[in-house]
Amino acid sequence: MEVKGATLLYTLAGLMITFAGFSALLLTLRPAAGARLSLLDRYLARTVMTYIFALTAGALLPALLALYDIQEEWIWRGSAVLFAPPMLSLQVTYPRRRRKAVGTGPPPAIFSVFVVFGSAVTLAMLGYVLAGLQYSGAAYITALTIDFFTVAFAYVIALEVIMQQPLEVSERPAPH
Repeated sequence: MEVKGATLLYTLAGLMITFAGFSALLLTLRPAAGARLSLLDRYLARTVMTYIFALTAGALLPALLALYDIQEEWIWRGSAVLFAPPMLSLQVTYPRRRRKAVGTGPPPAIFSVFVVFGSAVTLAMLGYVLAGLQYSGAAYITALTIDFFTVAFAYVIALEVIMQQPLEVSERPAPH
């Protein structure tokens, strides 16, 4: 039994994994240019990977649950209950985890879009799906898509911050 919206979910999962690889590749440019990775570089890489794999799991959950011939209504409820709490935990604890890792909180744009808006979307989706309202699948997929784009937005903003950091050139022997 194929769940409604499965093609979009598979496409999202592929797009998310591609983004994770691309973001990791971009972060390797600094060391390739001879600069050391900063705490922010490392934290950003770890955070993007964590979020993307949580989102990818959320994209694959409905298809996985459908393999057990669960009614579609319960597929969306189960997916929402399994996806939303870990995602919300990542979203609302981001400022504290960032402050602990790099010593500063997120820039206002990241806080407002990534933390506040992303959390609101995830929480609204959970409530909507658990209420059993019409188009629960659409609400789930929409929230997943928005959460992905909040991660992409935060990555672009963070990348801009990283690129403005002074390069700490690693010590290399002078060429002879």
